[in-house]
Amino acid sequence: MMQQYMEIKQNHQDCILFFRLGDFYEMFFEDAITASKEMEITLTGKNCGQEERAPMCGVPFHSADTYIAKLVDKGYKVAICEQVEDPATAKGIVKREVIQIITPGTIVNQTMLNEKENNYLASIFLNEDGAGISYCDISTGELYTTSIKDSGALEVLLNELVKIKAKEVIINETAENIVSIEEMKKVTDAYFNLLPESYHNIITANDVILKQFNIKSLVGLGLENAELSCLSLGALLSYLFETRKHNLSHITNVTVYDIGSHMSLDKATIRNLEITETLYEKNVQGSLLGVLDKTHTAMGSRKMKQWLREPLNSSSQINERLDAVEVLCDEIIIRNNIKECLKKVYDLERLAGRIACGNANGKDLIALRNSLFILPELKAEMGSLDNELFNRLNNQINSSLMEVHDLIENAIVEEPPFTIKEGGLIKPDFSKELDDLRFSIKDGQSWIAELEGKERERTGIKNLKVRFNKVFGYYIEITKSNLDLAPEDYIRKQTLVNCERFITPELKEMENLVLNAESKINQMEYEIFTEIRNNIQEYIGTIQKASSAIAVIDVLTSFAHVSSALGYVKPDVNDSGSLIITKGRHPVIEQMIKDGIFVSNDAYVNDKDSSLLLITGPNMAGKSTYMRQTALIVLMAQAGCFVPCESASVGVVDRIYTRIGASDNLAQGQSTFFVEMSELAYILNTATSKSLVILDEIGRGTSTYDGLSIAWAVVEYLCNERNKIRTLFATHYHELTALEESIPGVRNLNVDVAEENGNIVFLHKIVSGSASKSYGIHVAKIAGVPKKVLEAAENKLVGLESGQYDDESNLDFGSNVLAEKVAEQEAVTSEKKNLKYNDSSQGEQLSLFSFAPNPVIERLKSIDLMKLAPWEALKILGELQEAAND
Repeated sequence: MMQQYMEIKQNHQDCILFFRLGDFYEMFFEDAITASKEMEITLTGKNCGQEERAPMCGVPFHSADTYIAKLVDKGYKVAICEQVEDPATAKGIVKREVIQIITPGTIVNQTMLNEKENNYLASIFLNEDGAGISYCDISTGELYTTSIKDSGALEVLLNELVKIKAKEVIINETAENIVSIEEMKKVTDAYFNLLPESYHNIITANDVILKQFNIKSLVGLGLENAELSCLSLGALLSYLFETRKHNLSHITNVTVYDIGSHMSLDKATIRNLEITETLYEKNVQGSLLGVLDKTHTAMGSRKMKQWLREPLNSSSQINERLDAVEVLCDEIIIRNNIKECLKKVYDLERLAGRIACGNANGKDLIALRNSLFILPELKAEMGSLDNELFNRLNNQINSSLMEVHDLIENAIVEEPPFTIKEGGLIKPDFSKELDDLRFSIKDGQSWIAELEGKERERTGIKNLKVRFNKVFGYYIEITKSNLDLAPEDYIRKQTLVNCERFITPELKEMENLVLNAESKINQMEYEIFTEIRNNIQEYIGTIQKASSAIAVIDVLTSFAHVSSALGYVKPDVNDSGSLIITKGRHPVIEQMIKDGIFVSNDAYVNDKDSSLLLITGPNMAGKSTYMRQTALIVLMAQAGCFVPCESASVGVVDRIYTRIGASDNLAQGQSTFFVEMSELAYILNTATSKSLVILDEIGRGTSTYDGLSIAWAVVEYLCNERNKIRTLFATHYHELTALEESIPGVRNLNVDVAEENGNIVFLHKIVSGSASKSYGIHVAKIAGVPKKVLEAAENKLVGLESGQYDDESNLDFGSNVLAEKVAEQEAVTSEKKNLKYNDSSQGEQLSLFSFAPNPVIERLKSIDLMKLAPWEALKILGELQEAAND
């Protein structure tokens, strides 16, 4: 047996080998040491004919999925080695083979998958000409492919991997000459496999693709001139054949798409906008998905996540979705009826995948039957909607699926067991041969059932029992206190502490009859079940089309439900360069506010005279919320959902970029400022005139002069006459507000603040104009910074604003209007200081929001205006002016 193990392990050295022995999967040697540590199970040993005992550990086969999931989650490949012949009929050692290799991207078992998330395996072929990327969810049969040939292929490739959240990536070995695989791992968090070049032969790749889809030419798939796509797709299919060890009949189609067909979202944008999970806790609750996902099916939930990560770029396709949502918003009764239907539909996509892979059991078929039963009702509701998209979706749900329903209804019992080899699956009257076999042992089963009563009466032993186990079969059990009453025809079978077990010739004869017949019945039921399952495989493509339609219906219904409940409106999506939002709201934050009302705000940005909104104002006043809600409204509209505002007109955005917050990557030697500049460089190098850019605090990670210069240059670049990029730019560099006068397209906005008796109230209202100050010390106060620090900071702020600490207070920006504005502001600051403070106040400690008595103000307060003559007012004004000049 160990020789057999070693031969199999030799061919799977990169895997942990689960070697089937009876009711356990065993691991030996290095596999056992690794697995016992990772799975936290006991490491033992076994004498295998060697000088030292071989390390060994094992898990029960019926609970192996839990342990396999742990290993795969930690990046290990697991090879499942099963007995492939009946031990009862085998001569010598039972034959064993690896029937499946499980990797993070090839999981199909329901208990190991997240039902609301796709489990994608991605395949990449990368060379100097560009990249091909294909990805597949083996559990659902979804398959996609595309190619990238522009100069930014690597960045686009990484964005695709992040967007689909690939669990595993296979890539050609020579790609290491072009890109750092370790860097790709860090960006994507995926498990990477490097494949030898033999996987990426174009002739072999084309043959594999043609064979999979049973076609003679690639033209029908749209892949005739797509060598990069074919190389990645061929490698993907070959890898799946090798790991799954059987056909991939449920992969019936491949979707060939162009990168530009969907809005492109990079990792930073997906993270910063909290589209599918929160930034820090990684929870769905608190994200956009958490607000919008009111779907009732697992496939609908997966589809919604896909739509939010891949909003459309075609205004006609977007409006088609919006029109469908509008119909459901208007037809409340039909919408509620559709929701009730969807509640009864199981995960058809993954049910179809398990049936095709030969993993489906009786309970899976009953779930399929129950799902198909509801389809006629769903189709009837859909048919009553006057909408082109719903008509197409309705046509995708084929009525022939009721044949599958009827087959399962007639064949499979209502409550089937989990296993499919121990009988109890098939209904009476489905198979005459099976019924005859069952009938043939009824007499024997009845005889055994009645035996206990007969023997108690014959022997006088009141506690005599007739029992059965898999080791000894049927037996008669008598306690030791009654042994003297055992008849002479009882044959002792086994002695236990408190009892003896016996058989009789008649019992043995009936046992042989019953057990042989039961074994035949179980085998026949298994064969009938597999035949039914194979028959259903012919409908896999039809089931997949129906499940795809149901997923879309579920998402549209969820959009309509949320839009009606939360007061969202239908946006006007067009191909203009404008973005006009009236009274927009943040879809997530407005739901999290328990007390108070979310303050709505307008947004107007275009690609002409208002392309860059320069937003100033205090920290915590709402600048970031305003920018994020604008981006989310655009994203929601292009995904096909109504939006939280009074009205919205959205000129289609091809990409949303965000540069928000401070982060570093110390492990790679990258400072916060370097990360900021890297993200900025990516935006400036790839944004187009149709993009939407969200920038928050550019340049704050370096010195004032450097940071201000960078921010200034970025504004000029984004407002270039030839390429005005729609941008929301938040900053604390108030000097930049002067650019509104010199750069066409720049428009100043600020967040309104009310100040009363030294207290600051953030109004969260975006208004035209620029902010006067940032109130940073006030934010420090409410954050809990010690009072002494706050008082010292206030004193230093006064000194800095007055030029007390630095004679070089003027920034040398030449004759540019920005430099003039800076100088003007500093002059005003200096003048105010001379009016407000005299020498005696310089050393005093000041409270955070109060100042020393101002002689000018005190003088004005003492004047009675009702008794003041005009000439006296002029005289006083002259005195004050003289004092200021001194």
